[in-house]
Amino acid sequence: MNYYNEIKNELINNEINRKVKNYSINKSDLNTYYNVGKMLYEAGSHYGEGIIKEYSKRLTNDLGKGYSKRNLWLMLRFYELKEKVQTVSAQLSWSHYCELLSFKNIDKINYYIELTKINNLSVRQLRDKIKSNEYERLPVDTRNKIINQEVSNVVDFVKNPILIKNSNKYDIFSEKILQKLILEDIENFLDELGVGFTFIKSEYPIKLDYKYNYIDLLLYNIKYKCYVVVELKITELKKKHTGQIMTYMNYIDKNIKTIEENNTVGIIICRQDNEYVIKYCSDDRIIAREYEIV
Repeated sequence: MNYYNEIKNELINNEINRKVKNYSINKSDLNTYYNVGKMLYEAGSHYGEGIIKEYSKRLTNDLGKGYSKRNLWLMLRFYELKEKVQTVSAQLSWSHYCELLSFKNIDKINYYIELTKINNLSVRQLRDKIKSNEYERLPVDTRNKIINQEVSNVVDFVKNPILIKNSNKYDIFSEKILQKLILEDIENFLDELGVGFTFIKSEYPIKLDYKYNYIDLLLYNIKYKCYVVVELKITELKKKHTGQIMTYMNYIDKNIKTIEENNTVGIIICRQDNEYVIKYCSDDRIIAREYEIV
């Protein structure tokens, strides 16, 4: 087989399709770059790794810009990727895949593919999530669930640490300031928690005996049909914090939630975690996550 001519014809046909079939440009791109990648792989097996450099030079002379060594390497990588991942989706553009193709971790790639599909992320949004090390901030148990394609629960995708923006550069720090920062960018905060979280109210009042207490943040998760109590602490996690949030969760379960809804979940966001506090907590609905101000 004359690999160079086959690759050249494949790319020329794709350029023609891009001009006359705008509705299917992305699908045509992905099919073409997969086919080119496959031929580059086979040509490399016959003629060595230097084939990319040689073909890049020839294609640039024959077809013009767009066929650099890096672009051809990305096509080769795309072919190799498609042979390994769970699915290569046409919901992602070639530009999306270019953000992912340098990763060696297939589970990480699968995570970002699914994340992009579910949330219809733009390339810029995907790039921002990668830059924030979102995958690396997932709990190890969650990564294992992704690998084994297991069913997730409401708190699986709560990041650790949770990134909280301080756009106004507040100097004085307290739980009220931490709450203020979260409320100023509530969409980003909910995104840090995972999928399906919605905001109900800050300083949500509950009456215990004759005294009012106030939940820092009361959320609801639409996907998992449950209330979520969030307590904010600017110290290391302490035993009294789990006792406090457990009381609030039980109040919501007994007085607010309906029979059709699942039990309330508690998230303690603290400056520093203490694994033993959670390990020996009697209520497995409670999790703790550290925060990081960015």
